[in-house]
Amino acid sequence: MKYTLIAVPALGQAQNTLQNVKSKLASLADVHAFHVPEFKIGTLDALLLLSDDLAKYDTSFEQAVNKTADILSTVVKGQPDALLDKETVDQYINTFQWNTMKYRTDKSLQETTALLNQEVTSMDNMLKTKMNTYTQNKNALQQLQRKQTGNLSVRSLNGIVKKQHCVLNSEYLTTLFVAVPKALEKEWCSKYETLTSMVVPRSSVKIDQDDDFILFSVTVFQRVADEFAHKARESRFTVRDFKFDEEALQRQQQELEEASEQESEQQRELIRLSRTQFAEMFGAWVHLKALRIFVESVLRYGLPPDFAAASIHTDAKTEKKVDEVLIAQYGHLGGVHGLNGKKEQQQQEELLDHELQSVNGTQYRPYVQFELNFELERR
Repeated sequence: MKYTLIAVPALGQAQNTLQNVKSKLASLADVHAFHVPEFKIGTLDALLLLSDDLAKYDTSFEQAVNKTADILSTVVKGQPDALLDKETVDQYINTFQWNTMKYRTDKSLQETTALLNQEVTSMDNMLKTKMNTYTQNKNALQQLQRKQTGNLSVRSLNGIVKKQHCVLNSEYLTTLFVAVPKALEKEWCSKYETLTSMVVPRSSVKIDQDDDFILFSVTVFQRVADEFAHKARESRFTVRDFKFDEEALQRQQQELEEASEQESEQQRELIRLSRTQFAEMFGAWVHLKALRIFVESVLRYGLPPDFAAASIHTDAKTEKKVDEVLIAQYGHLGGVHGLNGKKEQQQQEELLDHELQSVNGTQYRPYVQFELNFELERR
């Protein structure tokens, strides 16, 4: 989603100026008044410094907002309620009013900017911590699930190996369980007795198989178990690290259920927090844009503040045409970028067809203009 926020001189007639912009773009874009209050201005030097800070914060706010939207639209999949409501975002921008209860206009611009940055940074850090916790729980769950769904070289053998497959309570013997690639079944049968000494002859038993591996048991003396495992690996046989435990399957299932429940709870909490913080972050970002419009308008158009601000919502097909109309209407504000005299059309084409001068990371326009870009999946 992309919105363009502009401010042009009002010449004491803000309402008429806004209506003029609306009429010029009536067939091209959705235009609404963007209400910016008056603030305590301070000195020109302070405004110049603040303009640089606002540009930096604008970038970090954009990243935080898009990261939050990305969590909801891509990381937390399969949850319809996780997606953000496009219409709500539209309404917020189209009816924007400065929140005077939260951000008092009698405070300095610097204080308000610092408060906005503190809020967004705090929320971003909180969400980052919550996301890390969720990711850890999700990874733990996936590891447990892989143990139940992988092939016989990696999946849990609980429930596959039965008591009768094992030599139990022997002082000298032990049973090993080996995942053998299907293509090597004959090789295993012909060489397992000779991989090391002290292998019980004819002790290998086929227990289970899947598409890739066959699980065999083999009985060896305990003293050669490690050596046998090493020799087996050299032959591409995988000796599984497994000890029979009658209660292990029950514990494994309980662990899986607990991890699944914990992951689901963390997911719900992440959705709730992300939705709440998106609204808060997005609101703070739009307020920061209002500050940028005010500061840049004062720096460009002078004192006392006298400008009309508007939000413009368009699409890729009409975006360039909107640019043309605005530059044609307000190009005279840009000095050397103005559209005066015989070269008006030529200068207009140059502005639109060539890379424009970059100021604070945004393309230069003869009037105040800022973009508000973010990714939002429609619910």
